[in-house]
Amino acid sequence: MGRLVVIEGLDGAGKRTLADALAGALAACGARVARAAFPRYDTDVYGALVSDALHGRLGDLIESVYGMAVLFALDRRAAADELRAALALSDVLLVDRYLASTAAYGAARLRQSGGGEFVGWVRALELERFGIPAPDLQLLLRVPREVAAERAARREALDAARTRDRYESDDELQRRCGEVYDQLAVADWVSPWRVLDGAAQPLVNGPVDGADQPLVNGPMDGADQPPVNGPVDGADQLPVDVLAKDILSGGPLS
Repeated sequence: MGRLVVIEGLDGAGKRTLADALAGALAACGARVARAAFPRYDTDVYGALVSDALHGRLGDLIESVYGMAVLFALDRRAAADELRAALALSDVLLVDRYLASTAAYGAARLRQSGGGEFVGWVRALELERFGIPAPDLQLLLRVPREVAAERAARREALDAARTRDRYESDDELQRRCGEVYDQLAVADWVSPWRVLDGAAQPLVNGPVDGADQPLVNGPMDGADQPPVNGPVDGADQLPVDVLAKDILSGGPLS
């Protein structure tokens, strides 16, 4: 049975970039890697409904935090058998967003903390009632909110298919969501968490002598040059090859 590793973070944090780099590093170690991402906007009816709601096409449904959470959860419930099959056939299943995303955004909208009622409700709904596979490790890709917002805006300008939705375009919501994510990580909510620096200056040809190697070796989503060159407080700057080996060994990350 493989390990279910989830990548979480604000919109524009660089989750897809990290997933691509980490999948390559895991494969280079000889691991069998499977991938998934939520919501499944283009492949599942619940994911399509989520997209419609986020872009204002389902009336006032977007105003219901619990209603939106149920849609997100149903999307994952519909994928549960596929996730279990992927775990049975792979060493690592990398997932871009999972139940912590719903917990963080919903709690932020309700102005609750990471230890509040809504977060507990999401855990009970998805893990206990719907029985989706629980993550083995959750990676929080932390970036300053301003950096994530700039990347998301640039991504939108470069790709007409990736327009920002109601959640993504709400700067105050993004700020509160980042706070809840930090609280979930501190609490090791559902599984162990590792906080990673998503604002590190990427390198192409390897580390400079005497300097920490940043998280990824290519540009982050939607940004040619990240505007922040220093480390994010409380986050690790960890090369993806080291991260991949730790995941496979179940060592420092477990």
